[in-house]
Amino acid sequence: MKPAACFPKKKFAGMSRAKRLAALALALVGLASPALAVDCGVLEHAGARYTICKVDATRETIRLFLNDPETGKPLGSFDNVAALTERHGETLAFAMNAGMYHQDRSPVGHYLEKGNERRGVITSEGPGNFGLLPNGVFCVSDKSARVYETNSYLAKAPACAYATQSGPMLVIDGALHPRFLKDSDSRYIRNGVGTSADGKTVYFAISESAVNFHDFGTLFRDTLKVPQALYFDGNISRLYVPGQNRHDMGFPMGPIVGVTKPTE
Repeated sequence: MKPAACFPKKKFAGMSRAKRLAALALALVGLASPALAVDCGVLEHAGARYTICKVDATRETIRLFLNDPETGKPLGSFDNVAALTERHGETLAFAMNAGMYHQDRSPVGHYLEKGNERRGVITSEGPGNFGLLPNGVFCVSDKSARVYETNSYLAKAPACAYATQSGPMLVIDGALHPRFLKDSDSRYIRNGVGTSADGKTVYFAISESAVNFHDFGTLFRDTLKVPQALYFDGNISRLYVPGQNRHDMGFPMGPIVGVTKPTE
């Protein structure tokens, strides 16, 4: 994978490693460019590099994509999503795989698009990472986006325009998922999403090397400092940021999250 963008090294010269990482995190969290739909940067956490993309949910259009509305067939790729948005006078500024899916690319869990439920919420424990409870739901509403633990999502019944269920949760109310092991040898390229408490800021993250759940979770808890974070997937994790020449290729995908802008 090709990193999206790196912060200037000279800015952090002479700092200790701990202070350098803290400065990198603050620089990322403080990114705010009115010209960009998505601000992406690379930082280090627990010995691994991650690409983090920050989105202002109050300003940007965040959407989920699954099937082509004209053919009903799964979109499956960033190129197909970009072509779809182009047909509607929009540009795909960012995209990432957004939840686990079956062989036919249908979502494993809850999926909501433009307010229409395609698949109901699953609350039962099961095999695989999705069933490693608690799992959660990424919900996009008007000018906000939040991650909810699944039972909390059902209890609060937020008005989501888009929603995708995945699992496990990485961070729940500021605490790491209770079943993560610091020394776990289960390592993959992983991606996920975390949201601020007010729902205004969304952080999409993908590791640049194989990491375990513990390290990926602490990225969101300790470095990005978000109260809620959700795992999207591992191994097939991919990122699309055309403005930074990032276009990961691979097997066809199921749900895809994207940020669109009107084509100028």
